[in-house]
Amino acid sequence: MIRIGDIRLNDFPLLLAPMEDVSDPPFRAVCKDNGVDLMYTEFISSEGLIRDAIKSKQKLDIFDYERPIGIQIFGGDEEAMAISARIVEAVNPDLVDINFGCPVKKVVTKGAGAAVLKDVDVMVKLTEAVVRSTALPVTVKTRLGWDESSKNIEEVAERLQNVGIKALAIHGRTRAQLYKGDADWTLIAKVKDNPRIRIPIFGNGDIDSPEKALDYKKRFGVDGIMIGRAAIGYPWIFNEIKHFLKTGEHLAPPTIEQRVQVIRQHLYHSVKWKGFAAGINEMRRHYTNYLKGLPNIKEYRLRLVTVKSVEEIDEVLNEITKVYSGYQFDRRKADMEAMAYSCG
Repeated sequence: MIRIGDIRLNDFPLLLAPMEDVSDPPFRAVCKDNGVDLMYTEFISSEGLIRDAIKSKQKLDIFDYERPIGIQIFGGDEEAMAISARIVEAVNPDLVDINFGCPVKKVVTKGAGAAVLKDVDVMVKLTEAVVRSTALPVTVKTRLGWDESSKNIEEVAERLQNVGIKALAIHGRTRAQLYKGDADWTLIAKVKDNPRIRIPIFGNGDIDSPEKALDYKKRFGVDGIMIGRAAIGYPWIFNEIKHFLKTGEHLAPPTIEQRVQVIRQHLYHSVKWKGFAAGINEMRRHYTNYLKGLPNIKEYRLRLVTVKSVEEIDEVLNEITKVYSGYQFDRRKADMEAMAYSCG
């Protein structure tokens, strides 16, 4: 059993990575239904929370069926991070996570996200400020380092553990790499193998199949795996990995009926959470990924992103189900280059 403070997870848990503009409650709901063990919100600006920014506040929405659920914050100011952690605590998540991994320019230029990797002392101070300000378990998601010449994750892991974090998720790339090239898990393994490390270490980066999950579990010895881009449009990956780890056999890929059912569930949650107009608009970014692999699907996708009511969407989905009934999907091979939503 893996423990993060008082949170108890099964052996080798599967985590859903926090992804900007993706990991909202509707997306998390379908992932939860399909086997994820621990989820996080989209990352939230500490300054935005303090200013009572509407978008930041909305990202605090969590629901009991999502538990255990963590709220992720980012920022470069100790006081702002401490205050935002107390704001987060008020909505009663299971943990607070700090983003020290997001590589995007708008975050890095503010001295937050992966920018903090350039100064470990600052990273430690920011983390300690959060740990001291909340009774919730505090965890961190970060990268190997700023660039190839400054891979400092081994030092980072020890120092953050020493100031009180309860788990660490490591993306196997530097900030300079963004999402290019292969994730390097060898340093993640070194962190895990360090006899002074007592907290759970989760690996993140390029896990897009049950085979790779099993291979990386054996080769790198991490306590669990965090999955991001491979879950977009394919939440079934969590149960597929669990089944493969347990039995060595593959689950059958989801049928068109199952795919459409999950699209409807995602749409229902989206409309319920954001209202009809905004909920329908939010879903438009997801149809391509859910329907990926179907031949001659372009016409139906175009209709799905132009109709303006749930009833019209239902009609298109009914047509898709009828036209593609019995279609045999190949087991999914994630297209990592096509899904650049992750932030961490």
